[in-house]
Amino acid sequence: MADASNGNGHEHGPVRYAAADGVAVLTIANPPVNALGAALRAGLAGAVTQAGADPSVEAVVVAAEGKVFIAGADISEFGKPPVPPVLPDLLEQIEAMEIPVVAAIGGTALGGGLELALACHARVAKSGAKLGLPEVKLGLIPGAGGTQRLPRLIGAAAALKLMIDGEPVTAGGTAPSGLTDAVCEGDPLEQAIAMARSLAQSGLRRSRDADAQGAREEFEETAAALLKRNAGHPSVAACVEAVRATFDLPFAEGQAKERAAFLSLVEDTRSKALRYVFFAERRAVRPVGAAADAQPRSIDRAAIIGGGTMGGGIAMCFANAGIPVTIIETGQDGLDRGLQRIAKNYDISVKRGSLSEDARDARLKLIHGSLDMESTGEADIVIEAVFEDMALKKDIFGRLGQLTKAGTILATNTSYLDVNEIANASGRPEDVLGLHFFSPANVMRLLEVVRGEATDPAVLATAMKLGSVLGKLPVMVGVCHGFVGNRMLAVRNAQAEQLLLEGALPQNVDRALTAFGFRMGPFATSDMAGLDIGWRMRQATGQSAPVADTLCEMGRFGQKAAKGFYRYEEGDRTPHADEDVSQLIERISADRGVSRRSFDDREIVQRLVYPMINEGAKILEEGIANSASDIDVIWLNGYGWPAWRGGPMYLADQVGLQEIARYLEDLADELGLESLRPSALLRQLAAEGRGFSSD
Repeated sequence: MADASNGNGHEHGPVRYAAADGVAVLTIANPPVNALGAALRAGLAGAVTQAGADPSVEAVVVAAEGKVFIAGADISEFGKPPVPPVLPDLLEQIEAMEIPVVAAIGGTALGGGLELALACHARVAKSGAKLGLPEVKLGLIPGAGGTQRLPRLIGAAAALKLMIDGEPVTAGGTAPSGLTDAVCEGDPLEQAIAMARSLAQSGLRRSRDADAQGAREEFEETAAALLKRNAGHPSVAACVEAVRATFDLPFAEGQAKERAAFLSLVEDTRSKALRYVFFAERRAVRPVGAAADAQPRSIDRAAIIGGGTMGGGIAMCFANAGIPVTIIETGQDGLDRGLQRIAKNYDISVKRGSLSEDARDARLKLIHGSLDMESTGEADIVIEAVFEDMALKKDIFGRLGQLTKAGTILATNTSYLDVNEIANASGRPEDVLGLHFFSPANVMRLLEVVRGEATDPAVLATAMKLGSVLGKLPVMVGVCHGFVGNRMLAVRNAQAEQLLLEGALPQNVDRALTAFGFRMGPFATSDMAGLDIGWRMRQATGQSAPVADTLCEMGRFGQKAAKGFYRYEEGDRTPHADEDVSQLIERISADRGVSRRSFDDREIVQRLVYPMINEGAKILEEGIANSASDIDVIWLNGYGWPAWRGGPMYLADQVGLQEIARYLEDLADELGLESLRPSALLRQLAAEGRGFSSD
């Protein structure tokens, strides 16, 4: 291709222009991710104008340097006044060209990057290139014609799924038919040039003129299911309406509807919360303190102690990431059950179409079993995933400290126990930390990385990096009973039990939490997990929960016993209110001399959430969490907090810490519980009129 030296090249800011043999190639060079900032938009507009004004140019190709085509908007511009040319106008300019414009997608094209490609007259992508519209995760919808062009190309139902899922698809793999016009191995530039020349002879094909929306009935069924699954999510409802417009409105009117919805969402409080979450998650995965400057260790082989549900799930995480892993059990029967469970999980993925048979077989080959603890000798990391028994864990770590090679990271998956005590048992506490996976480990995204008193910064840096490699969202926390998530959960559960004694019923409490945005309330969740788990923990720590303990004494352990806080029909996990439980609760209240009263949903939410916020403030005071946003990330990804509410600490700032402090003072007086008094940090911030985000 020609360059600036022959007179056919030109620089438009971060866009290079070069023309030869009738084709102008516009190369985006805005590292590291070619974000669509103002300079890039202006550069593209100038280059497109130059190509359109040159009579010797018969076609245009838009390409990019590096492994990314365009990763989306420039996040530094979020919340700032738009700088022209705005993206919709740029894409209108591209689509309106009277000569063909072809996108050569050599790597990731997300958000506005994919919308730009959709505005081109054709798309050639490198095999495996990631394509997606993740705006829903930011509380927005595609705002530059994506909701109008994509359904016309691949079908309205398929387009809606792609937009609401928010995850990228791959060219030549999971991408729906019609998203690209050609897929090639290697650099797509030459094939894009050939396609551009061909279109110059055969005529333009504009996305807005396509008519492949498919059956209206299929779209409406898909929309209804997605709306139900994402109740309360503002951009999901807006996305459905925008895509529906492709059936009812001309392109220009549909695009106007899309743009109005986009601008409305920018100001929506729920959408603002989702954008807060986006940035909070980006911050959470970064190591802090000395770990930020430490060099991570290499992890080429792993071992898991314990082949149960949790251990098997963790092993799958390593295999999914291409890291060989050995599962170590004490008996052959237990090992066989664990390996069979893993194989069954992979088979389910194959049947669902989310995993190919070849990929399943490749992952299974990376998982090995052993009955010998000495099999840990070659591992770079060993993760213990046995019962929550301190004596057992200390024994295991004492042996691991002797059996593993120097520098091997030793991690415990404990949910509650003292990581420092476990670390000291190893004889090498600098190599020990907690890696608290959430169940099911191969599905749940959250990973609490627990730093011990003696944990080497390089071990923390390695764990944070490894978490991302395993597809997790790692958040660094300190050592205390329950760390961050479970410590706050215990406070919520205590208040839920107290509400039962004072007059609420399980269905009242669960209804209030689901109306707030949780998918399940605390009592339905307890039934699903098994009431005996919490019962054993309370027995071990000398705590009590009068209603839950009594249910366990009656053998009502939840779904697995067909009765817990609720009753369950055979083969059905739907909770049904149980009059026997209501009578039991009333009897326990009477025995304790508690006068029962009714609660509305608002008061139930306050009773459950405000003490959690107070506990979060204590966690910050103690340095267990690095930031309030880290606490939010943990609750969003591990405990089902609705993303469009931003997290408990974010919610506190929206409500106002003065109001929360006053409420907690009154509640502490009413119940006679000093533990509910506002923490020192909460009092201080409230007095200063500040929030957690300003601390």
